[in-house]
Amino acid sequence: MSEPFVFDPRCELCKSPFGAASCGQEVTFHVRPLAREGFTHCALALRYEFSGRQEERELSCVGPEGERAGFVLTLAVPSEPELIWYHFRFWRDDGSGCDLDGTGYRSDGHTGDWQLTVYDGSRPTPDWFGRGITYQIFPDRFYRLSVPDPAGMVGDRQVHGDWDDAPEWRPDAQGEVRNRDFFGGSLRGILSRLDALAELSVTTLYLCPIFESASNHRYNTADYQKIDPMLGTEEDFRELCREARKRGMRVLLDGVFNHTGSNSVYFNAEGFYPGPGAAQSQTSPYSAWYSFHPWPSDYDAWWGIRTLPAVNEDCPSYGEFIIDGENSVIRRWLRAGASGWRLDVADELPDEFIARIRAAMDETVPDSFLLGEVWEDGSNKIAYSRRRKYLLGGETHGLMNYPFRTAALTYLQGGDAADFQSAMETIRENYPPPAFYSALNFLGTHDTARILTVLGAEYTPGAKEERAGFRLSPERRERGLALLRVAAALLYAFPGSPMIYYGDEAGMEGWEDPFNRHTYPWGREDAALRAFHVLLGRLRRSRLSLQKGDIRYLRAEGHVLAFSRSWEGETTTALFNAGDAPAALELPWSGSGVRDALSDQSFSPADGLLRLELPPRSAYLLV
Repeated sequence: MSEPFVFDPRCELCKSPFGAASCGQEVTFHVRPLAREGFTHCALALRYEFSGRQEERELSCVGPEGERAGFVLTLAVPSEPELIWYHFRFWRDDGSGCDLDGTGYRSDGHTGDWQLTVYDGSRPTPDWFGRGITYQIFPDRFYRLSVPDPAGMVGDRQVHGDWDDAPEWRPDAQGEVRNRDFFGGSLRGILSRLDALAELSVTTLYLCPIFESASNHRYNTADYQKIDPMLGTEEDFRELCREARKRGMRVLLDGVFNHTGSNSVYFNAEGFYPGPGAAQSQTSPYSAWYSFHPWPSDYDAWWGIRTLPAVNEDCPSYGEFIIDGENSVIRRWLRAGASGWRLDVADELPDEFIARIRAAMDETVPDSFLLGEVWEDGSNKIAYSRRRKYLLGGETHGLMNYPFRTAALTYLQGGDAADFQSAMETIRENYPPPAFYSALNFLGTHDTARILTVLGAEYTPGAKEERAGFRLSPERRERGLALLRVAAALLYAFPGSPMIYYGDEAGMEGWEDPFNRHTYPWGREDAALRAFHVLLGRLRRSRLSLQKGDIRYLRAEGHVLAFSRSWEGETTTALFNAGDAPAALELPWSGSGVRDALSDQSFSPADGLLRLELPPRSAYLLV
């Protein structure tokens, strides 16, 4: 908050409605400086990000309000999506005055402006994604039915005979880590475990890339039109989608459209495919997809990695192939049964490219969902010197909520709950409501260390060889498990879709890639931890307040965090103590007794107050 009670954009008295506004909507600003400051005039200074326009609008003086003056303005925001930066300017009749921004009063001419996001609210966001539970699968490592034979497949593949082997992490003779070791997980393997996923109340299966590729992670696509043969066939994919739907699940595919593999149909650097690929001939139909300087020895590549040649998304034939064509990659796999796409490295895809993907999806399967990988606040991100438009209504429906993970881990590892609240209220304020409630929240992914390891470890080993063999001691694992239960309860209670990275619910450990990509420990899961996730899933599935409810913070101080979520008369109250000591909590409470759905323990309010002693590293979901 700026000067006490002068203006706080998160306070309904000062700004209404809260947060982002839809195109053409009216927003009311109410500013209340102390009367003794002597300000007789106030103006709202506005800067429009995309149009470049600037203006000032003077507020009306509404007379003294006790010891304060009052100034009010109702602003109709633009009819087109926009990002507005604003602050206030005060002055007296003698011309003296100052500015007011998020830091308070200032007279240096530099302001840290507030943000007002203006989005197109006419394009609906499917609510099935944000309301439900997502499960991320790294297909090679989830479940295999038999040991596959890699003969004839692209890439120099080796297959582990033992499912419990460690992934290969050492460089090869040329000093490169090529990710060519496979374990043989398959689509039919996933299909065989759908009932186990249904027990977790999963509603969305997010699959890391499944298209033909020379590597086990498959982020270097070789053929977008073909399921990797080690994973199965197109019919296997279609059957997986059909059977998932019978269990209330949808399939979200990973789209890697910023780059391809060098060993691909399109580039064909190793000559595996009949060709000609862009690396073989300048007359190749794919030649314009890539930027050579000169051909063929040097070319643009993702982060300079030569096995990942970057594509020109503006190339008409590439756009036709991926998006616009009648049988484009986007359209074809939606028709085959997918319900959405996750865009890998969305910040490296042009806005126009993403908007065309959204349009093709809306046209092909109107309730399909488009998710973007963005690691920061996606409402105001600058990538390659351009302010991005991911959430303004014409591009993604929602984003991966890395800010949630960052704030949650900081809190769980000894930080102040007030910082978690502040970080998440910034996201809620900046994101359009459909995007906030459709965010993908998570504690870990294929790109991060395992959450149990992060929460349980006393330190991060420096040497990669030490990280490869690292396992938590029994004492540190027990501590990590206790914190993970708190973290999981927070994840499931928070607005947006909670996501489990495969095996986190089973107690898997591991640092960064590839140590976070071990095979799923079937038959050796942490049964208590999995049962806890089953319980959380049932609560999320049965309570509309957890699926759709608003959020109201009740306390955020030190190690204690408390908030409620309400929807149509139903309220769930979430309480957390991430500290190592008990914490007393007293909340105003109307009504009779209340039950903790996690422990089945009951509590009785007295004198309009609910008084609890929260044990160390504990969580409650009161219903």
